[in-house]
Amino acid sequence: MSSSKQHSSLDTFLRIYEQILDRMNEGVHVIDVHGTTIVYNQKMTELESMTQQDVLHKPLSEVFQFPSGQESTLLTVLRTGKSIRNTRQTYFNDKQKEITTINNTYPIIENGQVVGAVEIADDITKMERLIRENLLEKNGSRYTFDQIIGRSTSILDVIESAKRAARTSSSVLVVGETGAGKELFVQSIHNASLRVSGPLISQNCAALPDSLIEGLLFGTARGAFTGAIERPGLFEQAEGGTLFLDEINSLSMPLQAKLLRALQEKSIRRIGDTKDRSIDVRIIAAINEDPIEAIANDHLRKDLYYRLGVVTLFIPPLRERKDDIPALVHHFIEKYNQLFQMEVVGISAEVQQFFNEHDWPGNVRELQHLIEGAMNLMFDETIIGYEHLPLHFLRRAPAAAVLADQQTQPAFLPFPDEGKSLKETMQEFETSYIHHVVDKYDGNISRAAKELQISRQSLQYRLRKLGIRG
Repeated sequence: MSSSKQHSSLDTFLRIYEQILDRMNEGVHVIDVHGTTIVYNQKMTELESMTQQDVLHKPLSEVFQFPSGQESTLLTVLRTGKSIRNTRQTYFNDKQKEITTINNTYPIIENGQVVGAVEIADDITKMERLIRENLLEKNGSRYTFDQIIGRSTSILDVIESAKRAARTSSSVLVVGETGAGKELFVQSIHNASLRVSGPLISQNCAALPDSLIEGLLFGTARGAFTGAIERPGLFEQAEGGTLFLDEINSLSMPLQAKLLRALQEKSIRRIGDTKDRSIDVRIIAAINEDPIEAIANDHLRKDLYYRLGVVTLFIPPLRERKDDIPALVHHFIEKYNQLFQMEVVGISAEVQQFFNEHDWPGNVRELQHLIEGAMNLMFDETIIGYEHLPLHFLRRAPAAAVLADQQTQPAFLPFPDEGKSLKETMQEFETSYIHHVVDKYDGNISRAAKELQISRQSLQYRLRKLGIRG
């Protein structure tokens, strides 16, 4: 056979070989002796959400990332020369998408030397996702990263850092003001980690005195004190999972020292017991003040901070990510539309402006409660206006903005003189607002009562009590 015919036959064979590989229902990935990809079939591109250009002729370790302490099965086989069969592997592509496969991996041997490795992979990512969703229902943790609302740079940066932290079992310290959404990140980290099948146990350290929290954390032995029973603590209950300690800075310094020892030794001792118990628990702690200030004010031990803050996430307050307010408002309106069987579609331009100017001391939680409160004051309206905001917000609203909301109507907000009591101020506001609504309907008590969401008799009583003519 001539060399040209041999070359043609080889080309034909290679094309057939490529078509066979691309029609296989399993992913095929081959690396050479240097760990560089030389074969990557179509099914593998689908499993890993990559293109052949992303992977071919590139070192495997530069394209994919593996959890801390774990190595690619391909690289393991290349290094040891031993096959690995039916092994579950979870890793991440270059876009941080999690991939889970069941692999059979074999060495490629030529003249007695390992010259590469081949992996045949089955995709179980979808199955894993279904299992994970079932586990979320069982462990009571509802949130994942996909449910964190926001597209501002500040929140996206934190989400990205949290996703990276989810791949390991290192301790995490979440720093953020009250209501900023710290627990959303804690649950998301747990649910994206390999510990998702384990429990997520949460405890607010400010909720109980030290005398009780110590026993709650570490457990008690029978007879440790009067009435003490054999009881495991939260560390033991969280075995194989995650223990979330909120407001860690509220613990006393002696108790923080015991917590530090448990983290360092990976063991705990129940109160009144004489033996140590090994623990396998990931700790995520949260603090609602700047950790450096907490250390300076003796609220947090410096050594505990360094131990907990292997990864530190700073959750931005809402006032620093106001670009996310429209998306958050939409999310909360949809939530309460379902709960209240309503059809609210949005907020007025004036309310949106007020939201943008408000400093949100209560953060996202304050916005959520505000939307819920406003929708409780609505009847058949579809737009949240100033008149639907709770009273304490109405008093902050500038009179000019109220006029802008309803230009044909006078502002009804009273501006109390200094020194007046809360009771006097509230009565003035009630009188002014009821007068405003009754005038709006030209004295029609039934229509005014409907807007106020009270009975006609109740409105007539208030009119008489406040001396307003209906």
